[in-house]
Amino acid sequence: MIAPSDITGLVLAGGRGSRMGGADKGLQNHRGLPLAMQALLRLQTQVGHLLVNANRNLGAYEAFGAPVWPDPIEGFAGPLVGFLAGLEHCETPWLVTVPCDTPDFPTDLVERLAHGLEAADADIAYASTLEDGREQPHPVFCLMKSALGESLVAFLHDGGRKIDAWFAGHKSVAVRFDDPRAFFNANTAAELAQLQQR
Repeated sequence: MIAPSDITGLVLAGGRGSRMGGADKGLQNHRGLPLAMQALLRLQTQVGHLLVNANRNLGAYEAFGAPVWPDPIEGFAGPLVGFLAGLEHCETPWLVTVPCDTPDFPTDLVERLAHGLEAADADIAYASTLEDGREQPHPVFCLMKSALGESLVAFLHDGGRKIDAWFAGHKSVAVRFDDPRAFFNANTAAELAQLQQR
């Protein structure tokens, strides 16, 4: 069994926020705290170590109390570059990632991803839900071996940006979660308002 102390949790807050009018999504107020702080608090009980990936307002993120690392590739190149920031600074055998805009993710997320990964003897485990009878993957919620950093560097160097394409080069497994609402993400101001009304 993978011990929580062997897992580093990474909150991804490095996006451009284009669908939120360019606002720094992770710093938007949600129930009295910034979105990214909500995600960090929910994650900290599930892992041994924490990191934040952010590209703006670094001082504000550093005030959360976890090390903050910007993308190692400039230009807001997507979540895989955030993954790489985490892998480059992860000092445990495992890294788990969550986005800053989905603060209600399951409190047993990491434990279940770890079970699924071990059962499948996989390199990567990611969350999925069933919506309207179809599987809906949530690949930014994933647990991976920290040794995959070199593979990701090569993939990004070759121009790759899609998470599922990188996953396809490794043994990856989807782990089913029952409640799709736990993975509702606030991409827009309207969705953030919807999240706060729940």
